[in-house]
Amino acid sequence: MMLHFSEAEFARRRAALDAERRARGLDALLIFAQESMYWLTGYDTFGFCFFQCLIITEADSVLLTRSADLRQAQLTSNIADIRIWPDGADANPAEDLVRLLSELGLHGKRLGVEFDTHGLTAHNYRRLTAAIDRKSELIDASDLVSTLRLVKSEEEIACVRKAAELADTALDVAVATIRPGISEAEVLAAMQAAVLRGGGDYPGNPFIIGSGDHALLCRYSSGRQAIRTQDQVTLEWAGVWRQYHAAMMATPIVGEPTDRQKLLHAAAEEALLACEDTLHPGATMGDVFSAHARTLDAHGLAAHRLKACGYALGTRYAPSWMEHQMFYEDAPTVIRPGMVFFLHMILMDSESGNAMTLGRTSLVGEVGSQPLSGHDTALIVI
Repeated sequence: MMLHFSEAEFARRRAALDAERRARGLDALLIFAQESMYWLTGYDTFGFCFFQCLIITEADSVLLTRSADLRQAQLTSNIADIRIWPDGADANPAEDLVRLLSELGLHGKRLGVEFDTHGLTAHNYRRLTAAIDRKSELIDASDLVSTLRLVKSEEEIACVRKAAELADTALDVAVATIRPGISEAEVLAAMQAAVLRGGGDYPGNPFIIGSGDHALLCRYSSGRQAIRTQDQVTLEWAGVWRQYHAAMMATPIVGEPTDRQKLLHAAAEEALLACEDTLHPGATMGDVFSAHARTLDAHGLAAHRLKACGYALGTRYAPSWMEHQMFYEDAPTVIRPGMVFFLHMILMDSESGNAMTLGRTSLVGEVGSQPLSGHDTALIVI
């Protein structure tokens, strides 16, 4: 088996999950989120775009998946019991799942289900509820595994640190590649190649690049343009190691920075440092967002900032590397040692056409937090 973590680590995770399942009065869990399957068993695949479910009971771990993922599960996970639902025009894997639940003695039981995941589409949810037809009680347990995954073990932290190294390398090659006349495609190719050459993985969502007026975009979009003699280039990317992400964000300036760009960067830098200073055990994610809003609003930039300034990070799969927990007003999540967060300061001034971003990943310690990037927060000028 190609497992990235020790037997003791997987045993620790399973024990934590079993304890929480029992505390919630659940007889079993129906796991649909790929990151949950990976965290619990090592199972590593993009086959979650089809129906698959990991059933966790007191004594069993049973995976229901397609034949294409049989060997994937055998090679990458510690799951011993793998069942296959057959492909076909009339295939209904939800019915196969219900039959499997009956075999496991779970009819009439309280089943925790991960509803809030891309691994369970609305179409498959409707088929599941129709097939189960009150044979069992389905309880929303979408937050169970995702909450357990927030605090990272030493083995996980080692993965995050390696991901952060790859993110730094990607920034280095981006700065070395960006110049007037070069295509955005060359920059993206260099950054992704740096992660892959370093032994890393594809990210949970595409890297972002945008120059000129596209520097004001916070999402990847298709189509490439050449970088101009005087330009701004917004980048968001992540180093990825064993599916663990460490994200970064920056807006390098090509040519001489304008006074507005300098002001925006100074404000973003001050806000990032204020947020990192607030990122300590016992604070809430809402407290961190307040530091972001208070700092940028004091610079008169309330109209140009976002309503969120980052999120938790960990092991994630497409279509997003974001965890559910985000920094927004009054966000209730309490920060604890071992948590990993990406803080991004995003300023998009549509009135002047200027963009400025600054972001990096931090690990929370026993007292404060530590940025994992080796780069400083200075304005990047090329």
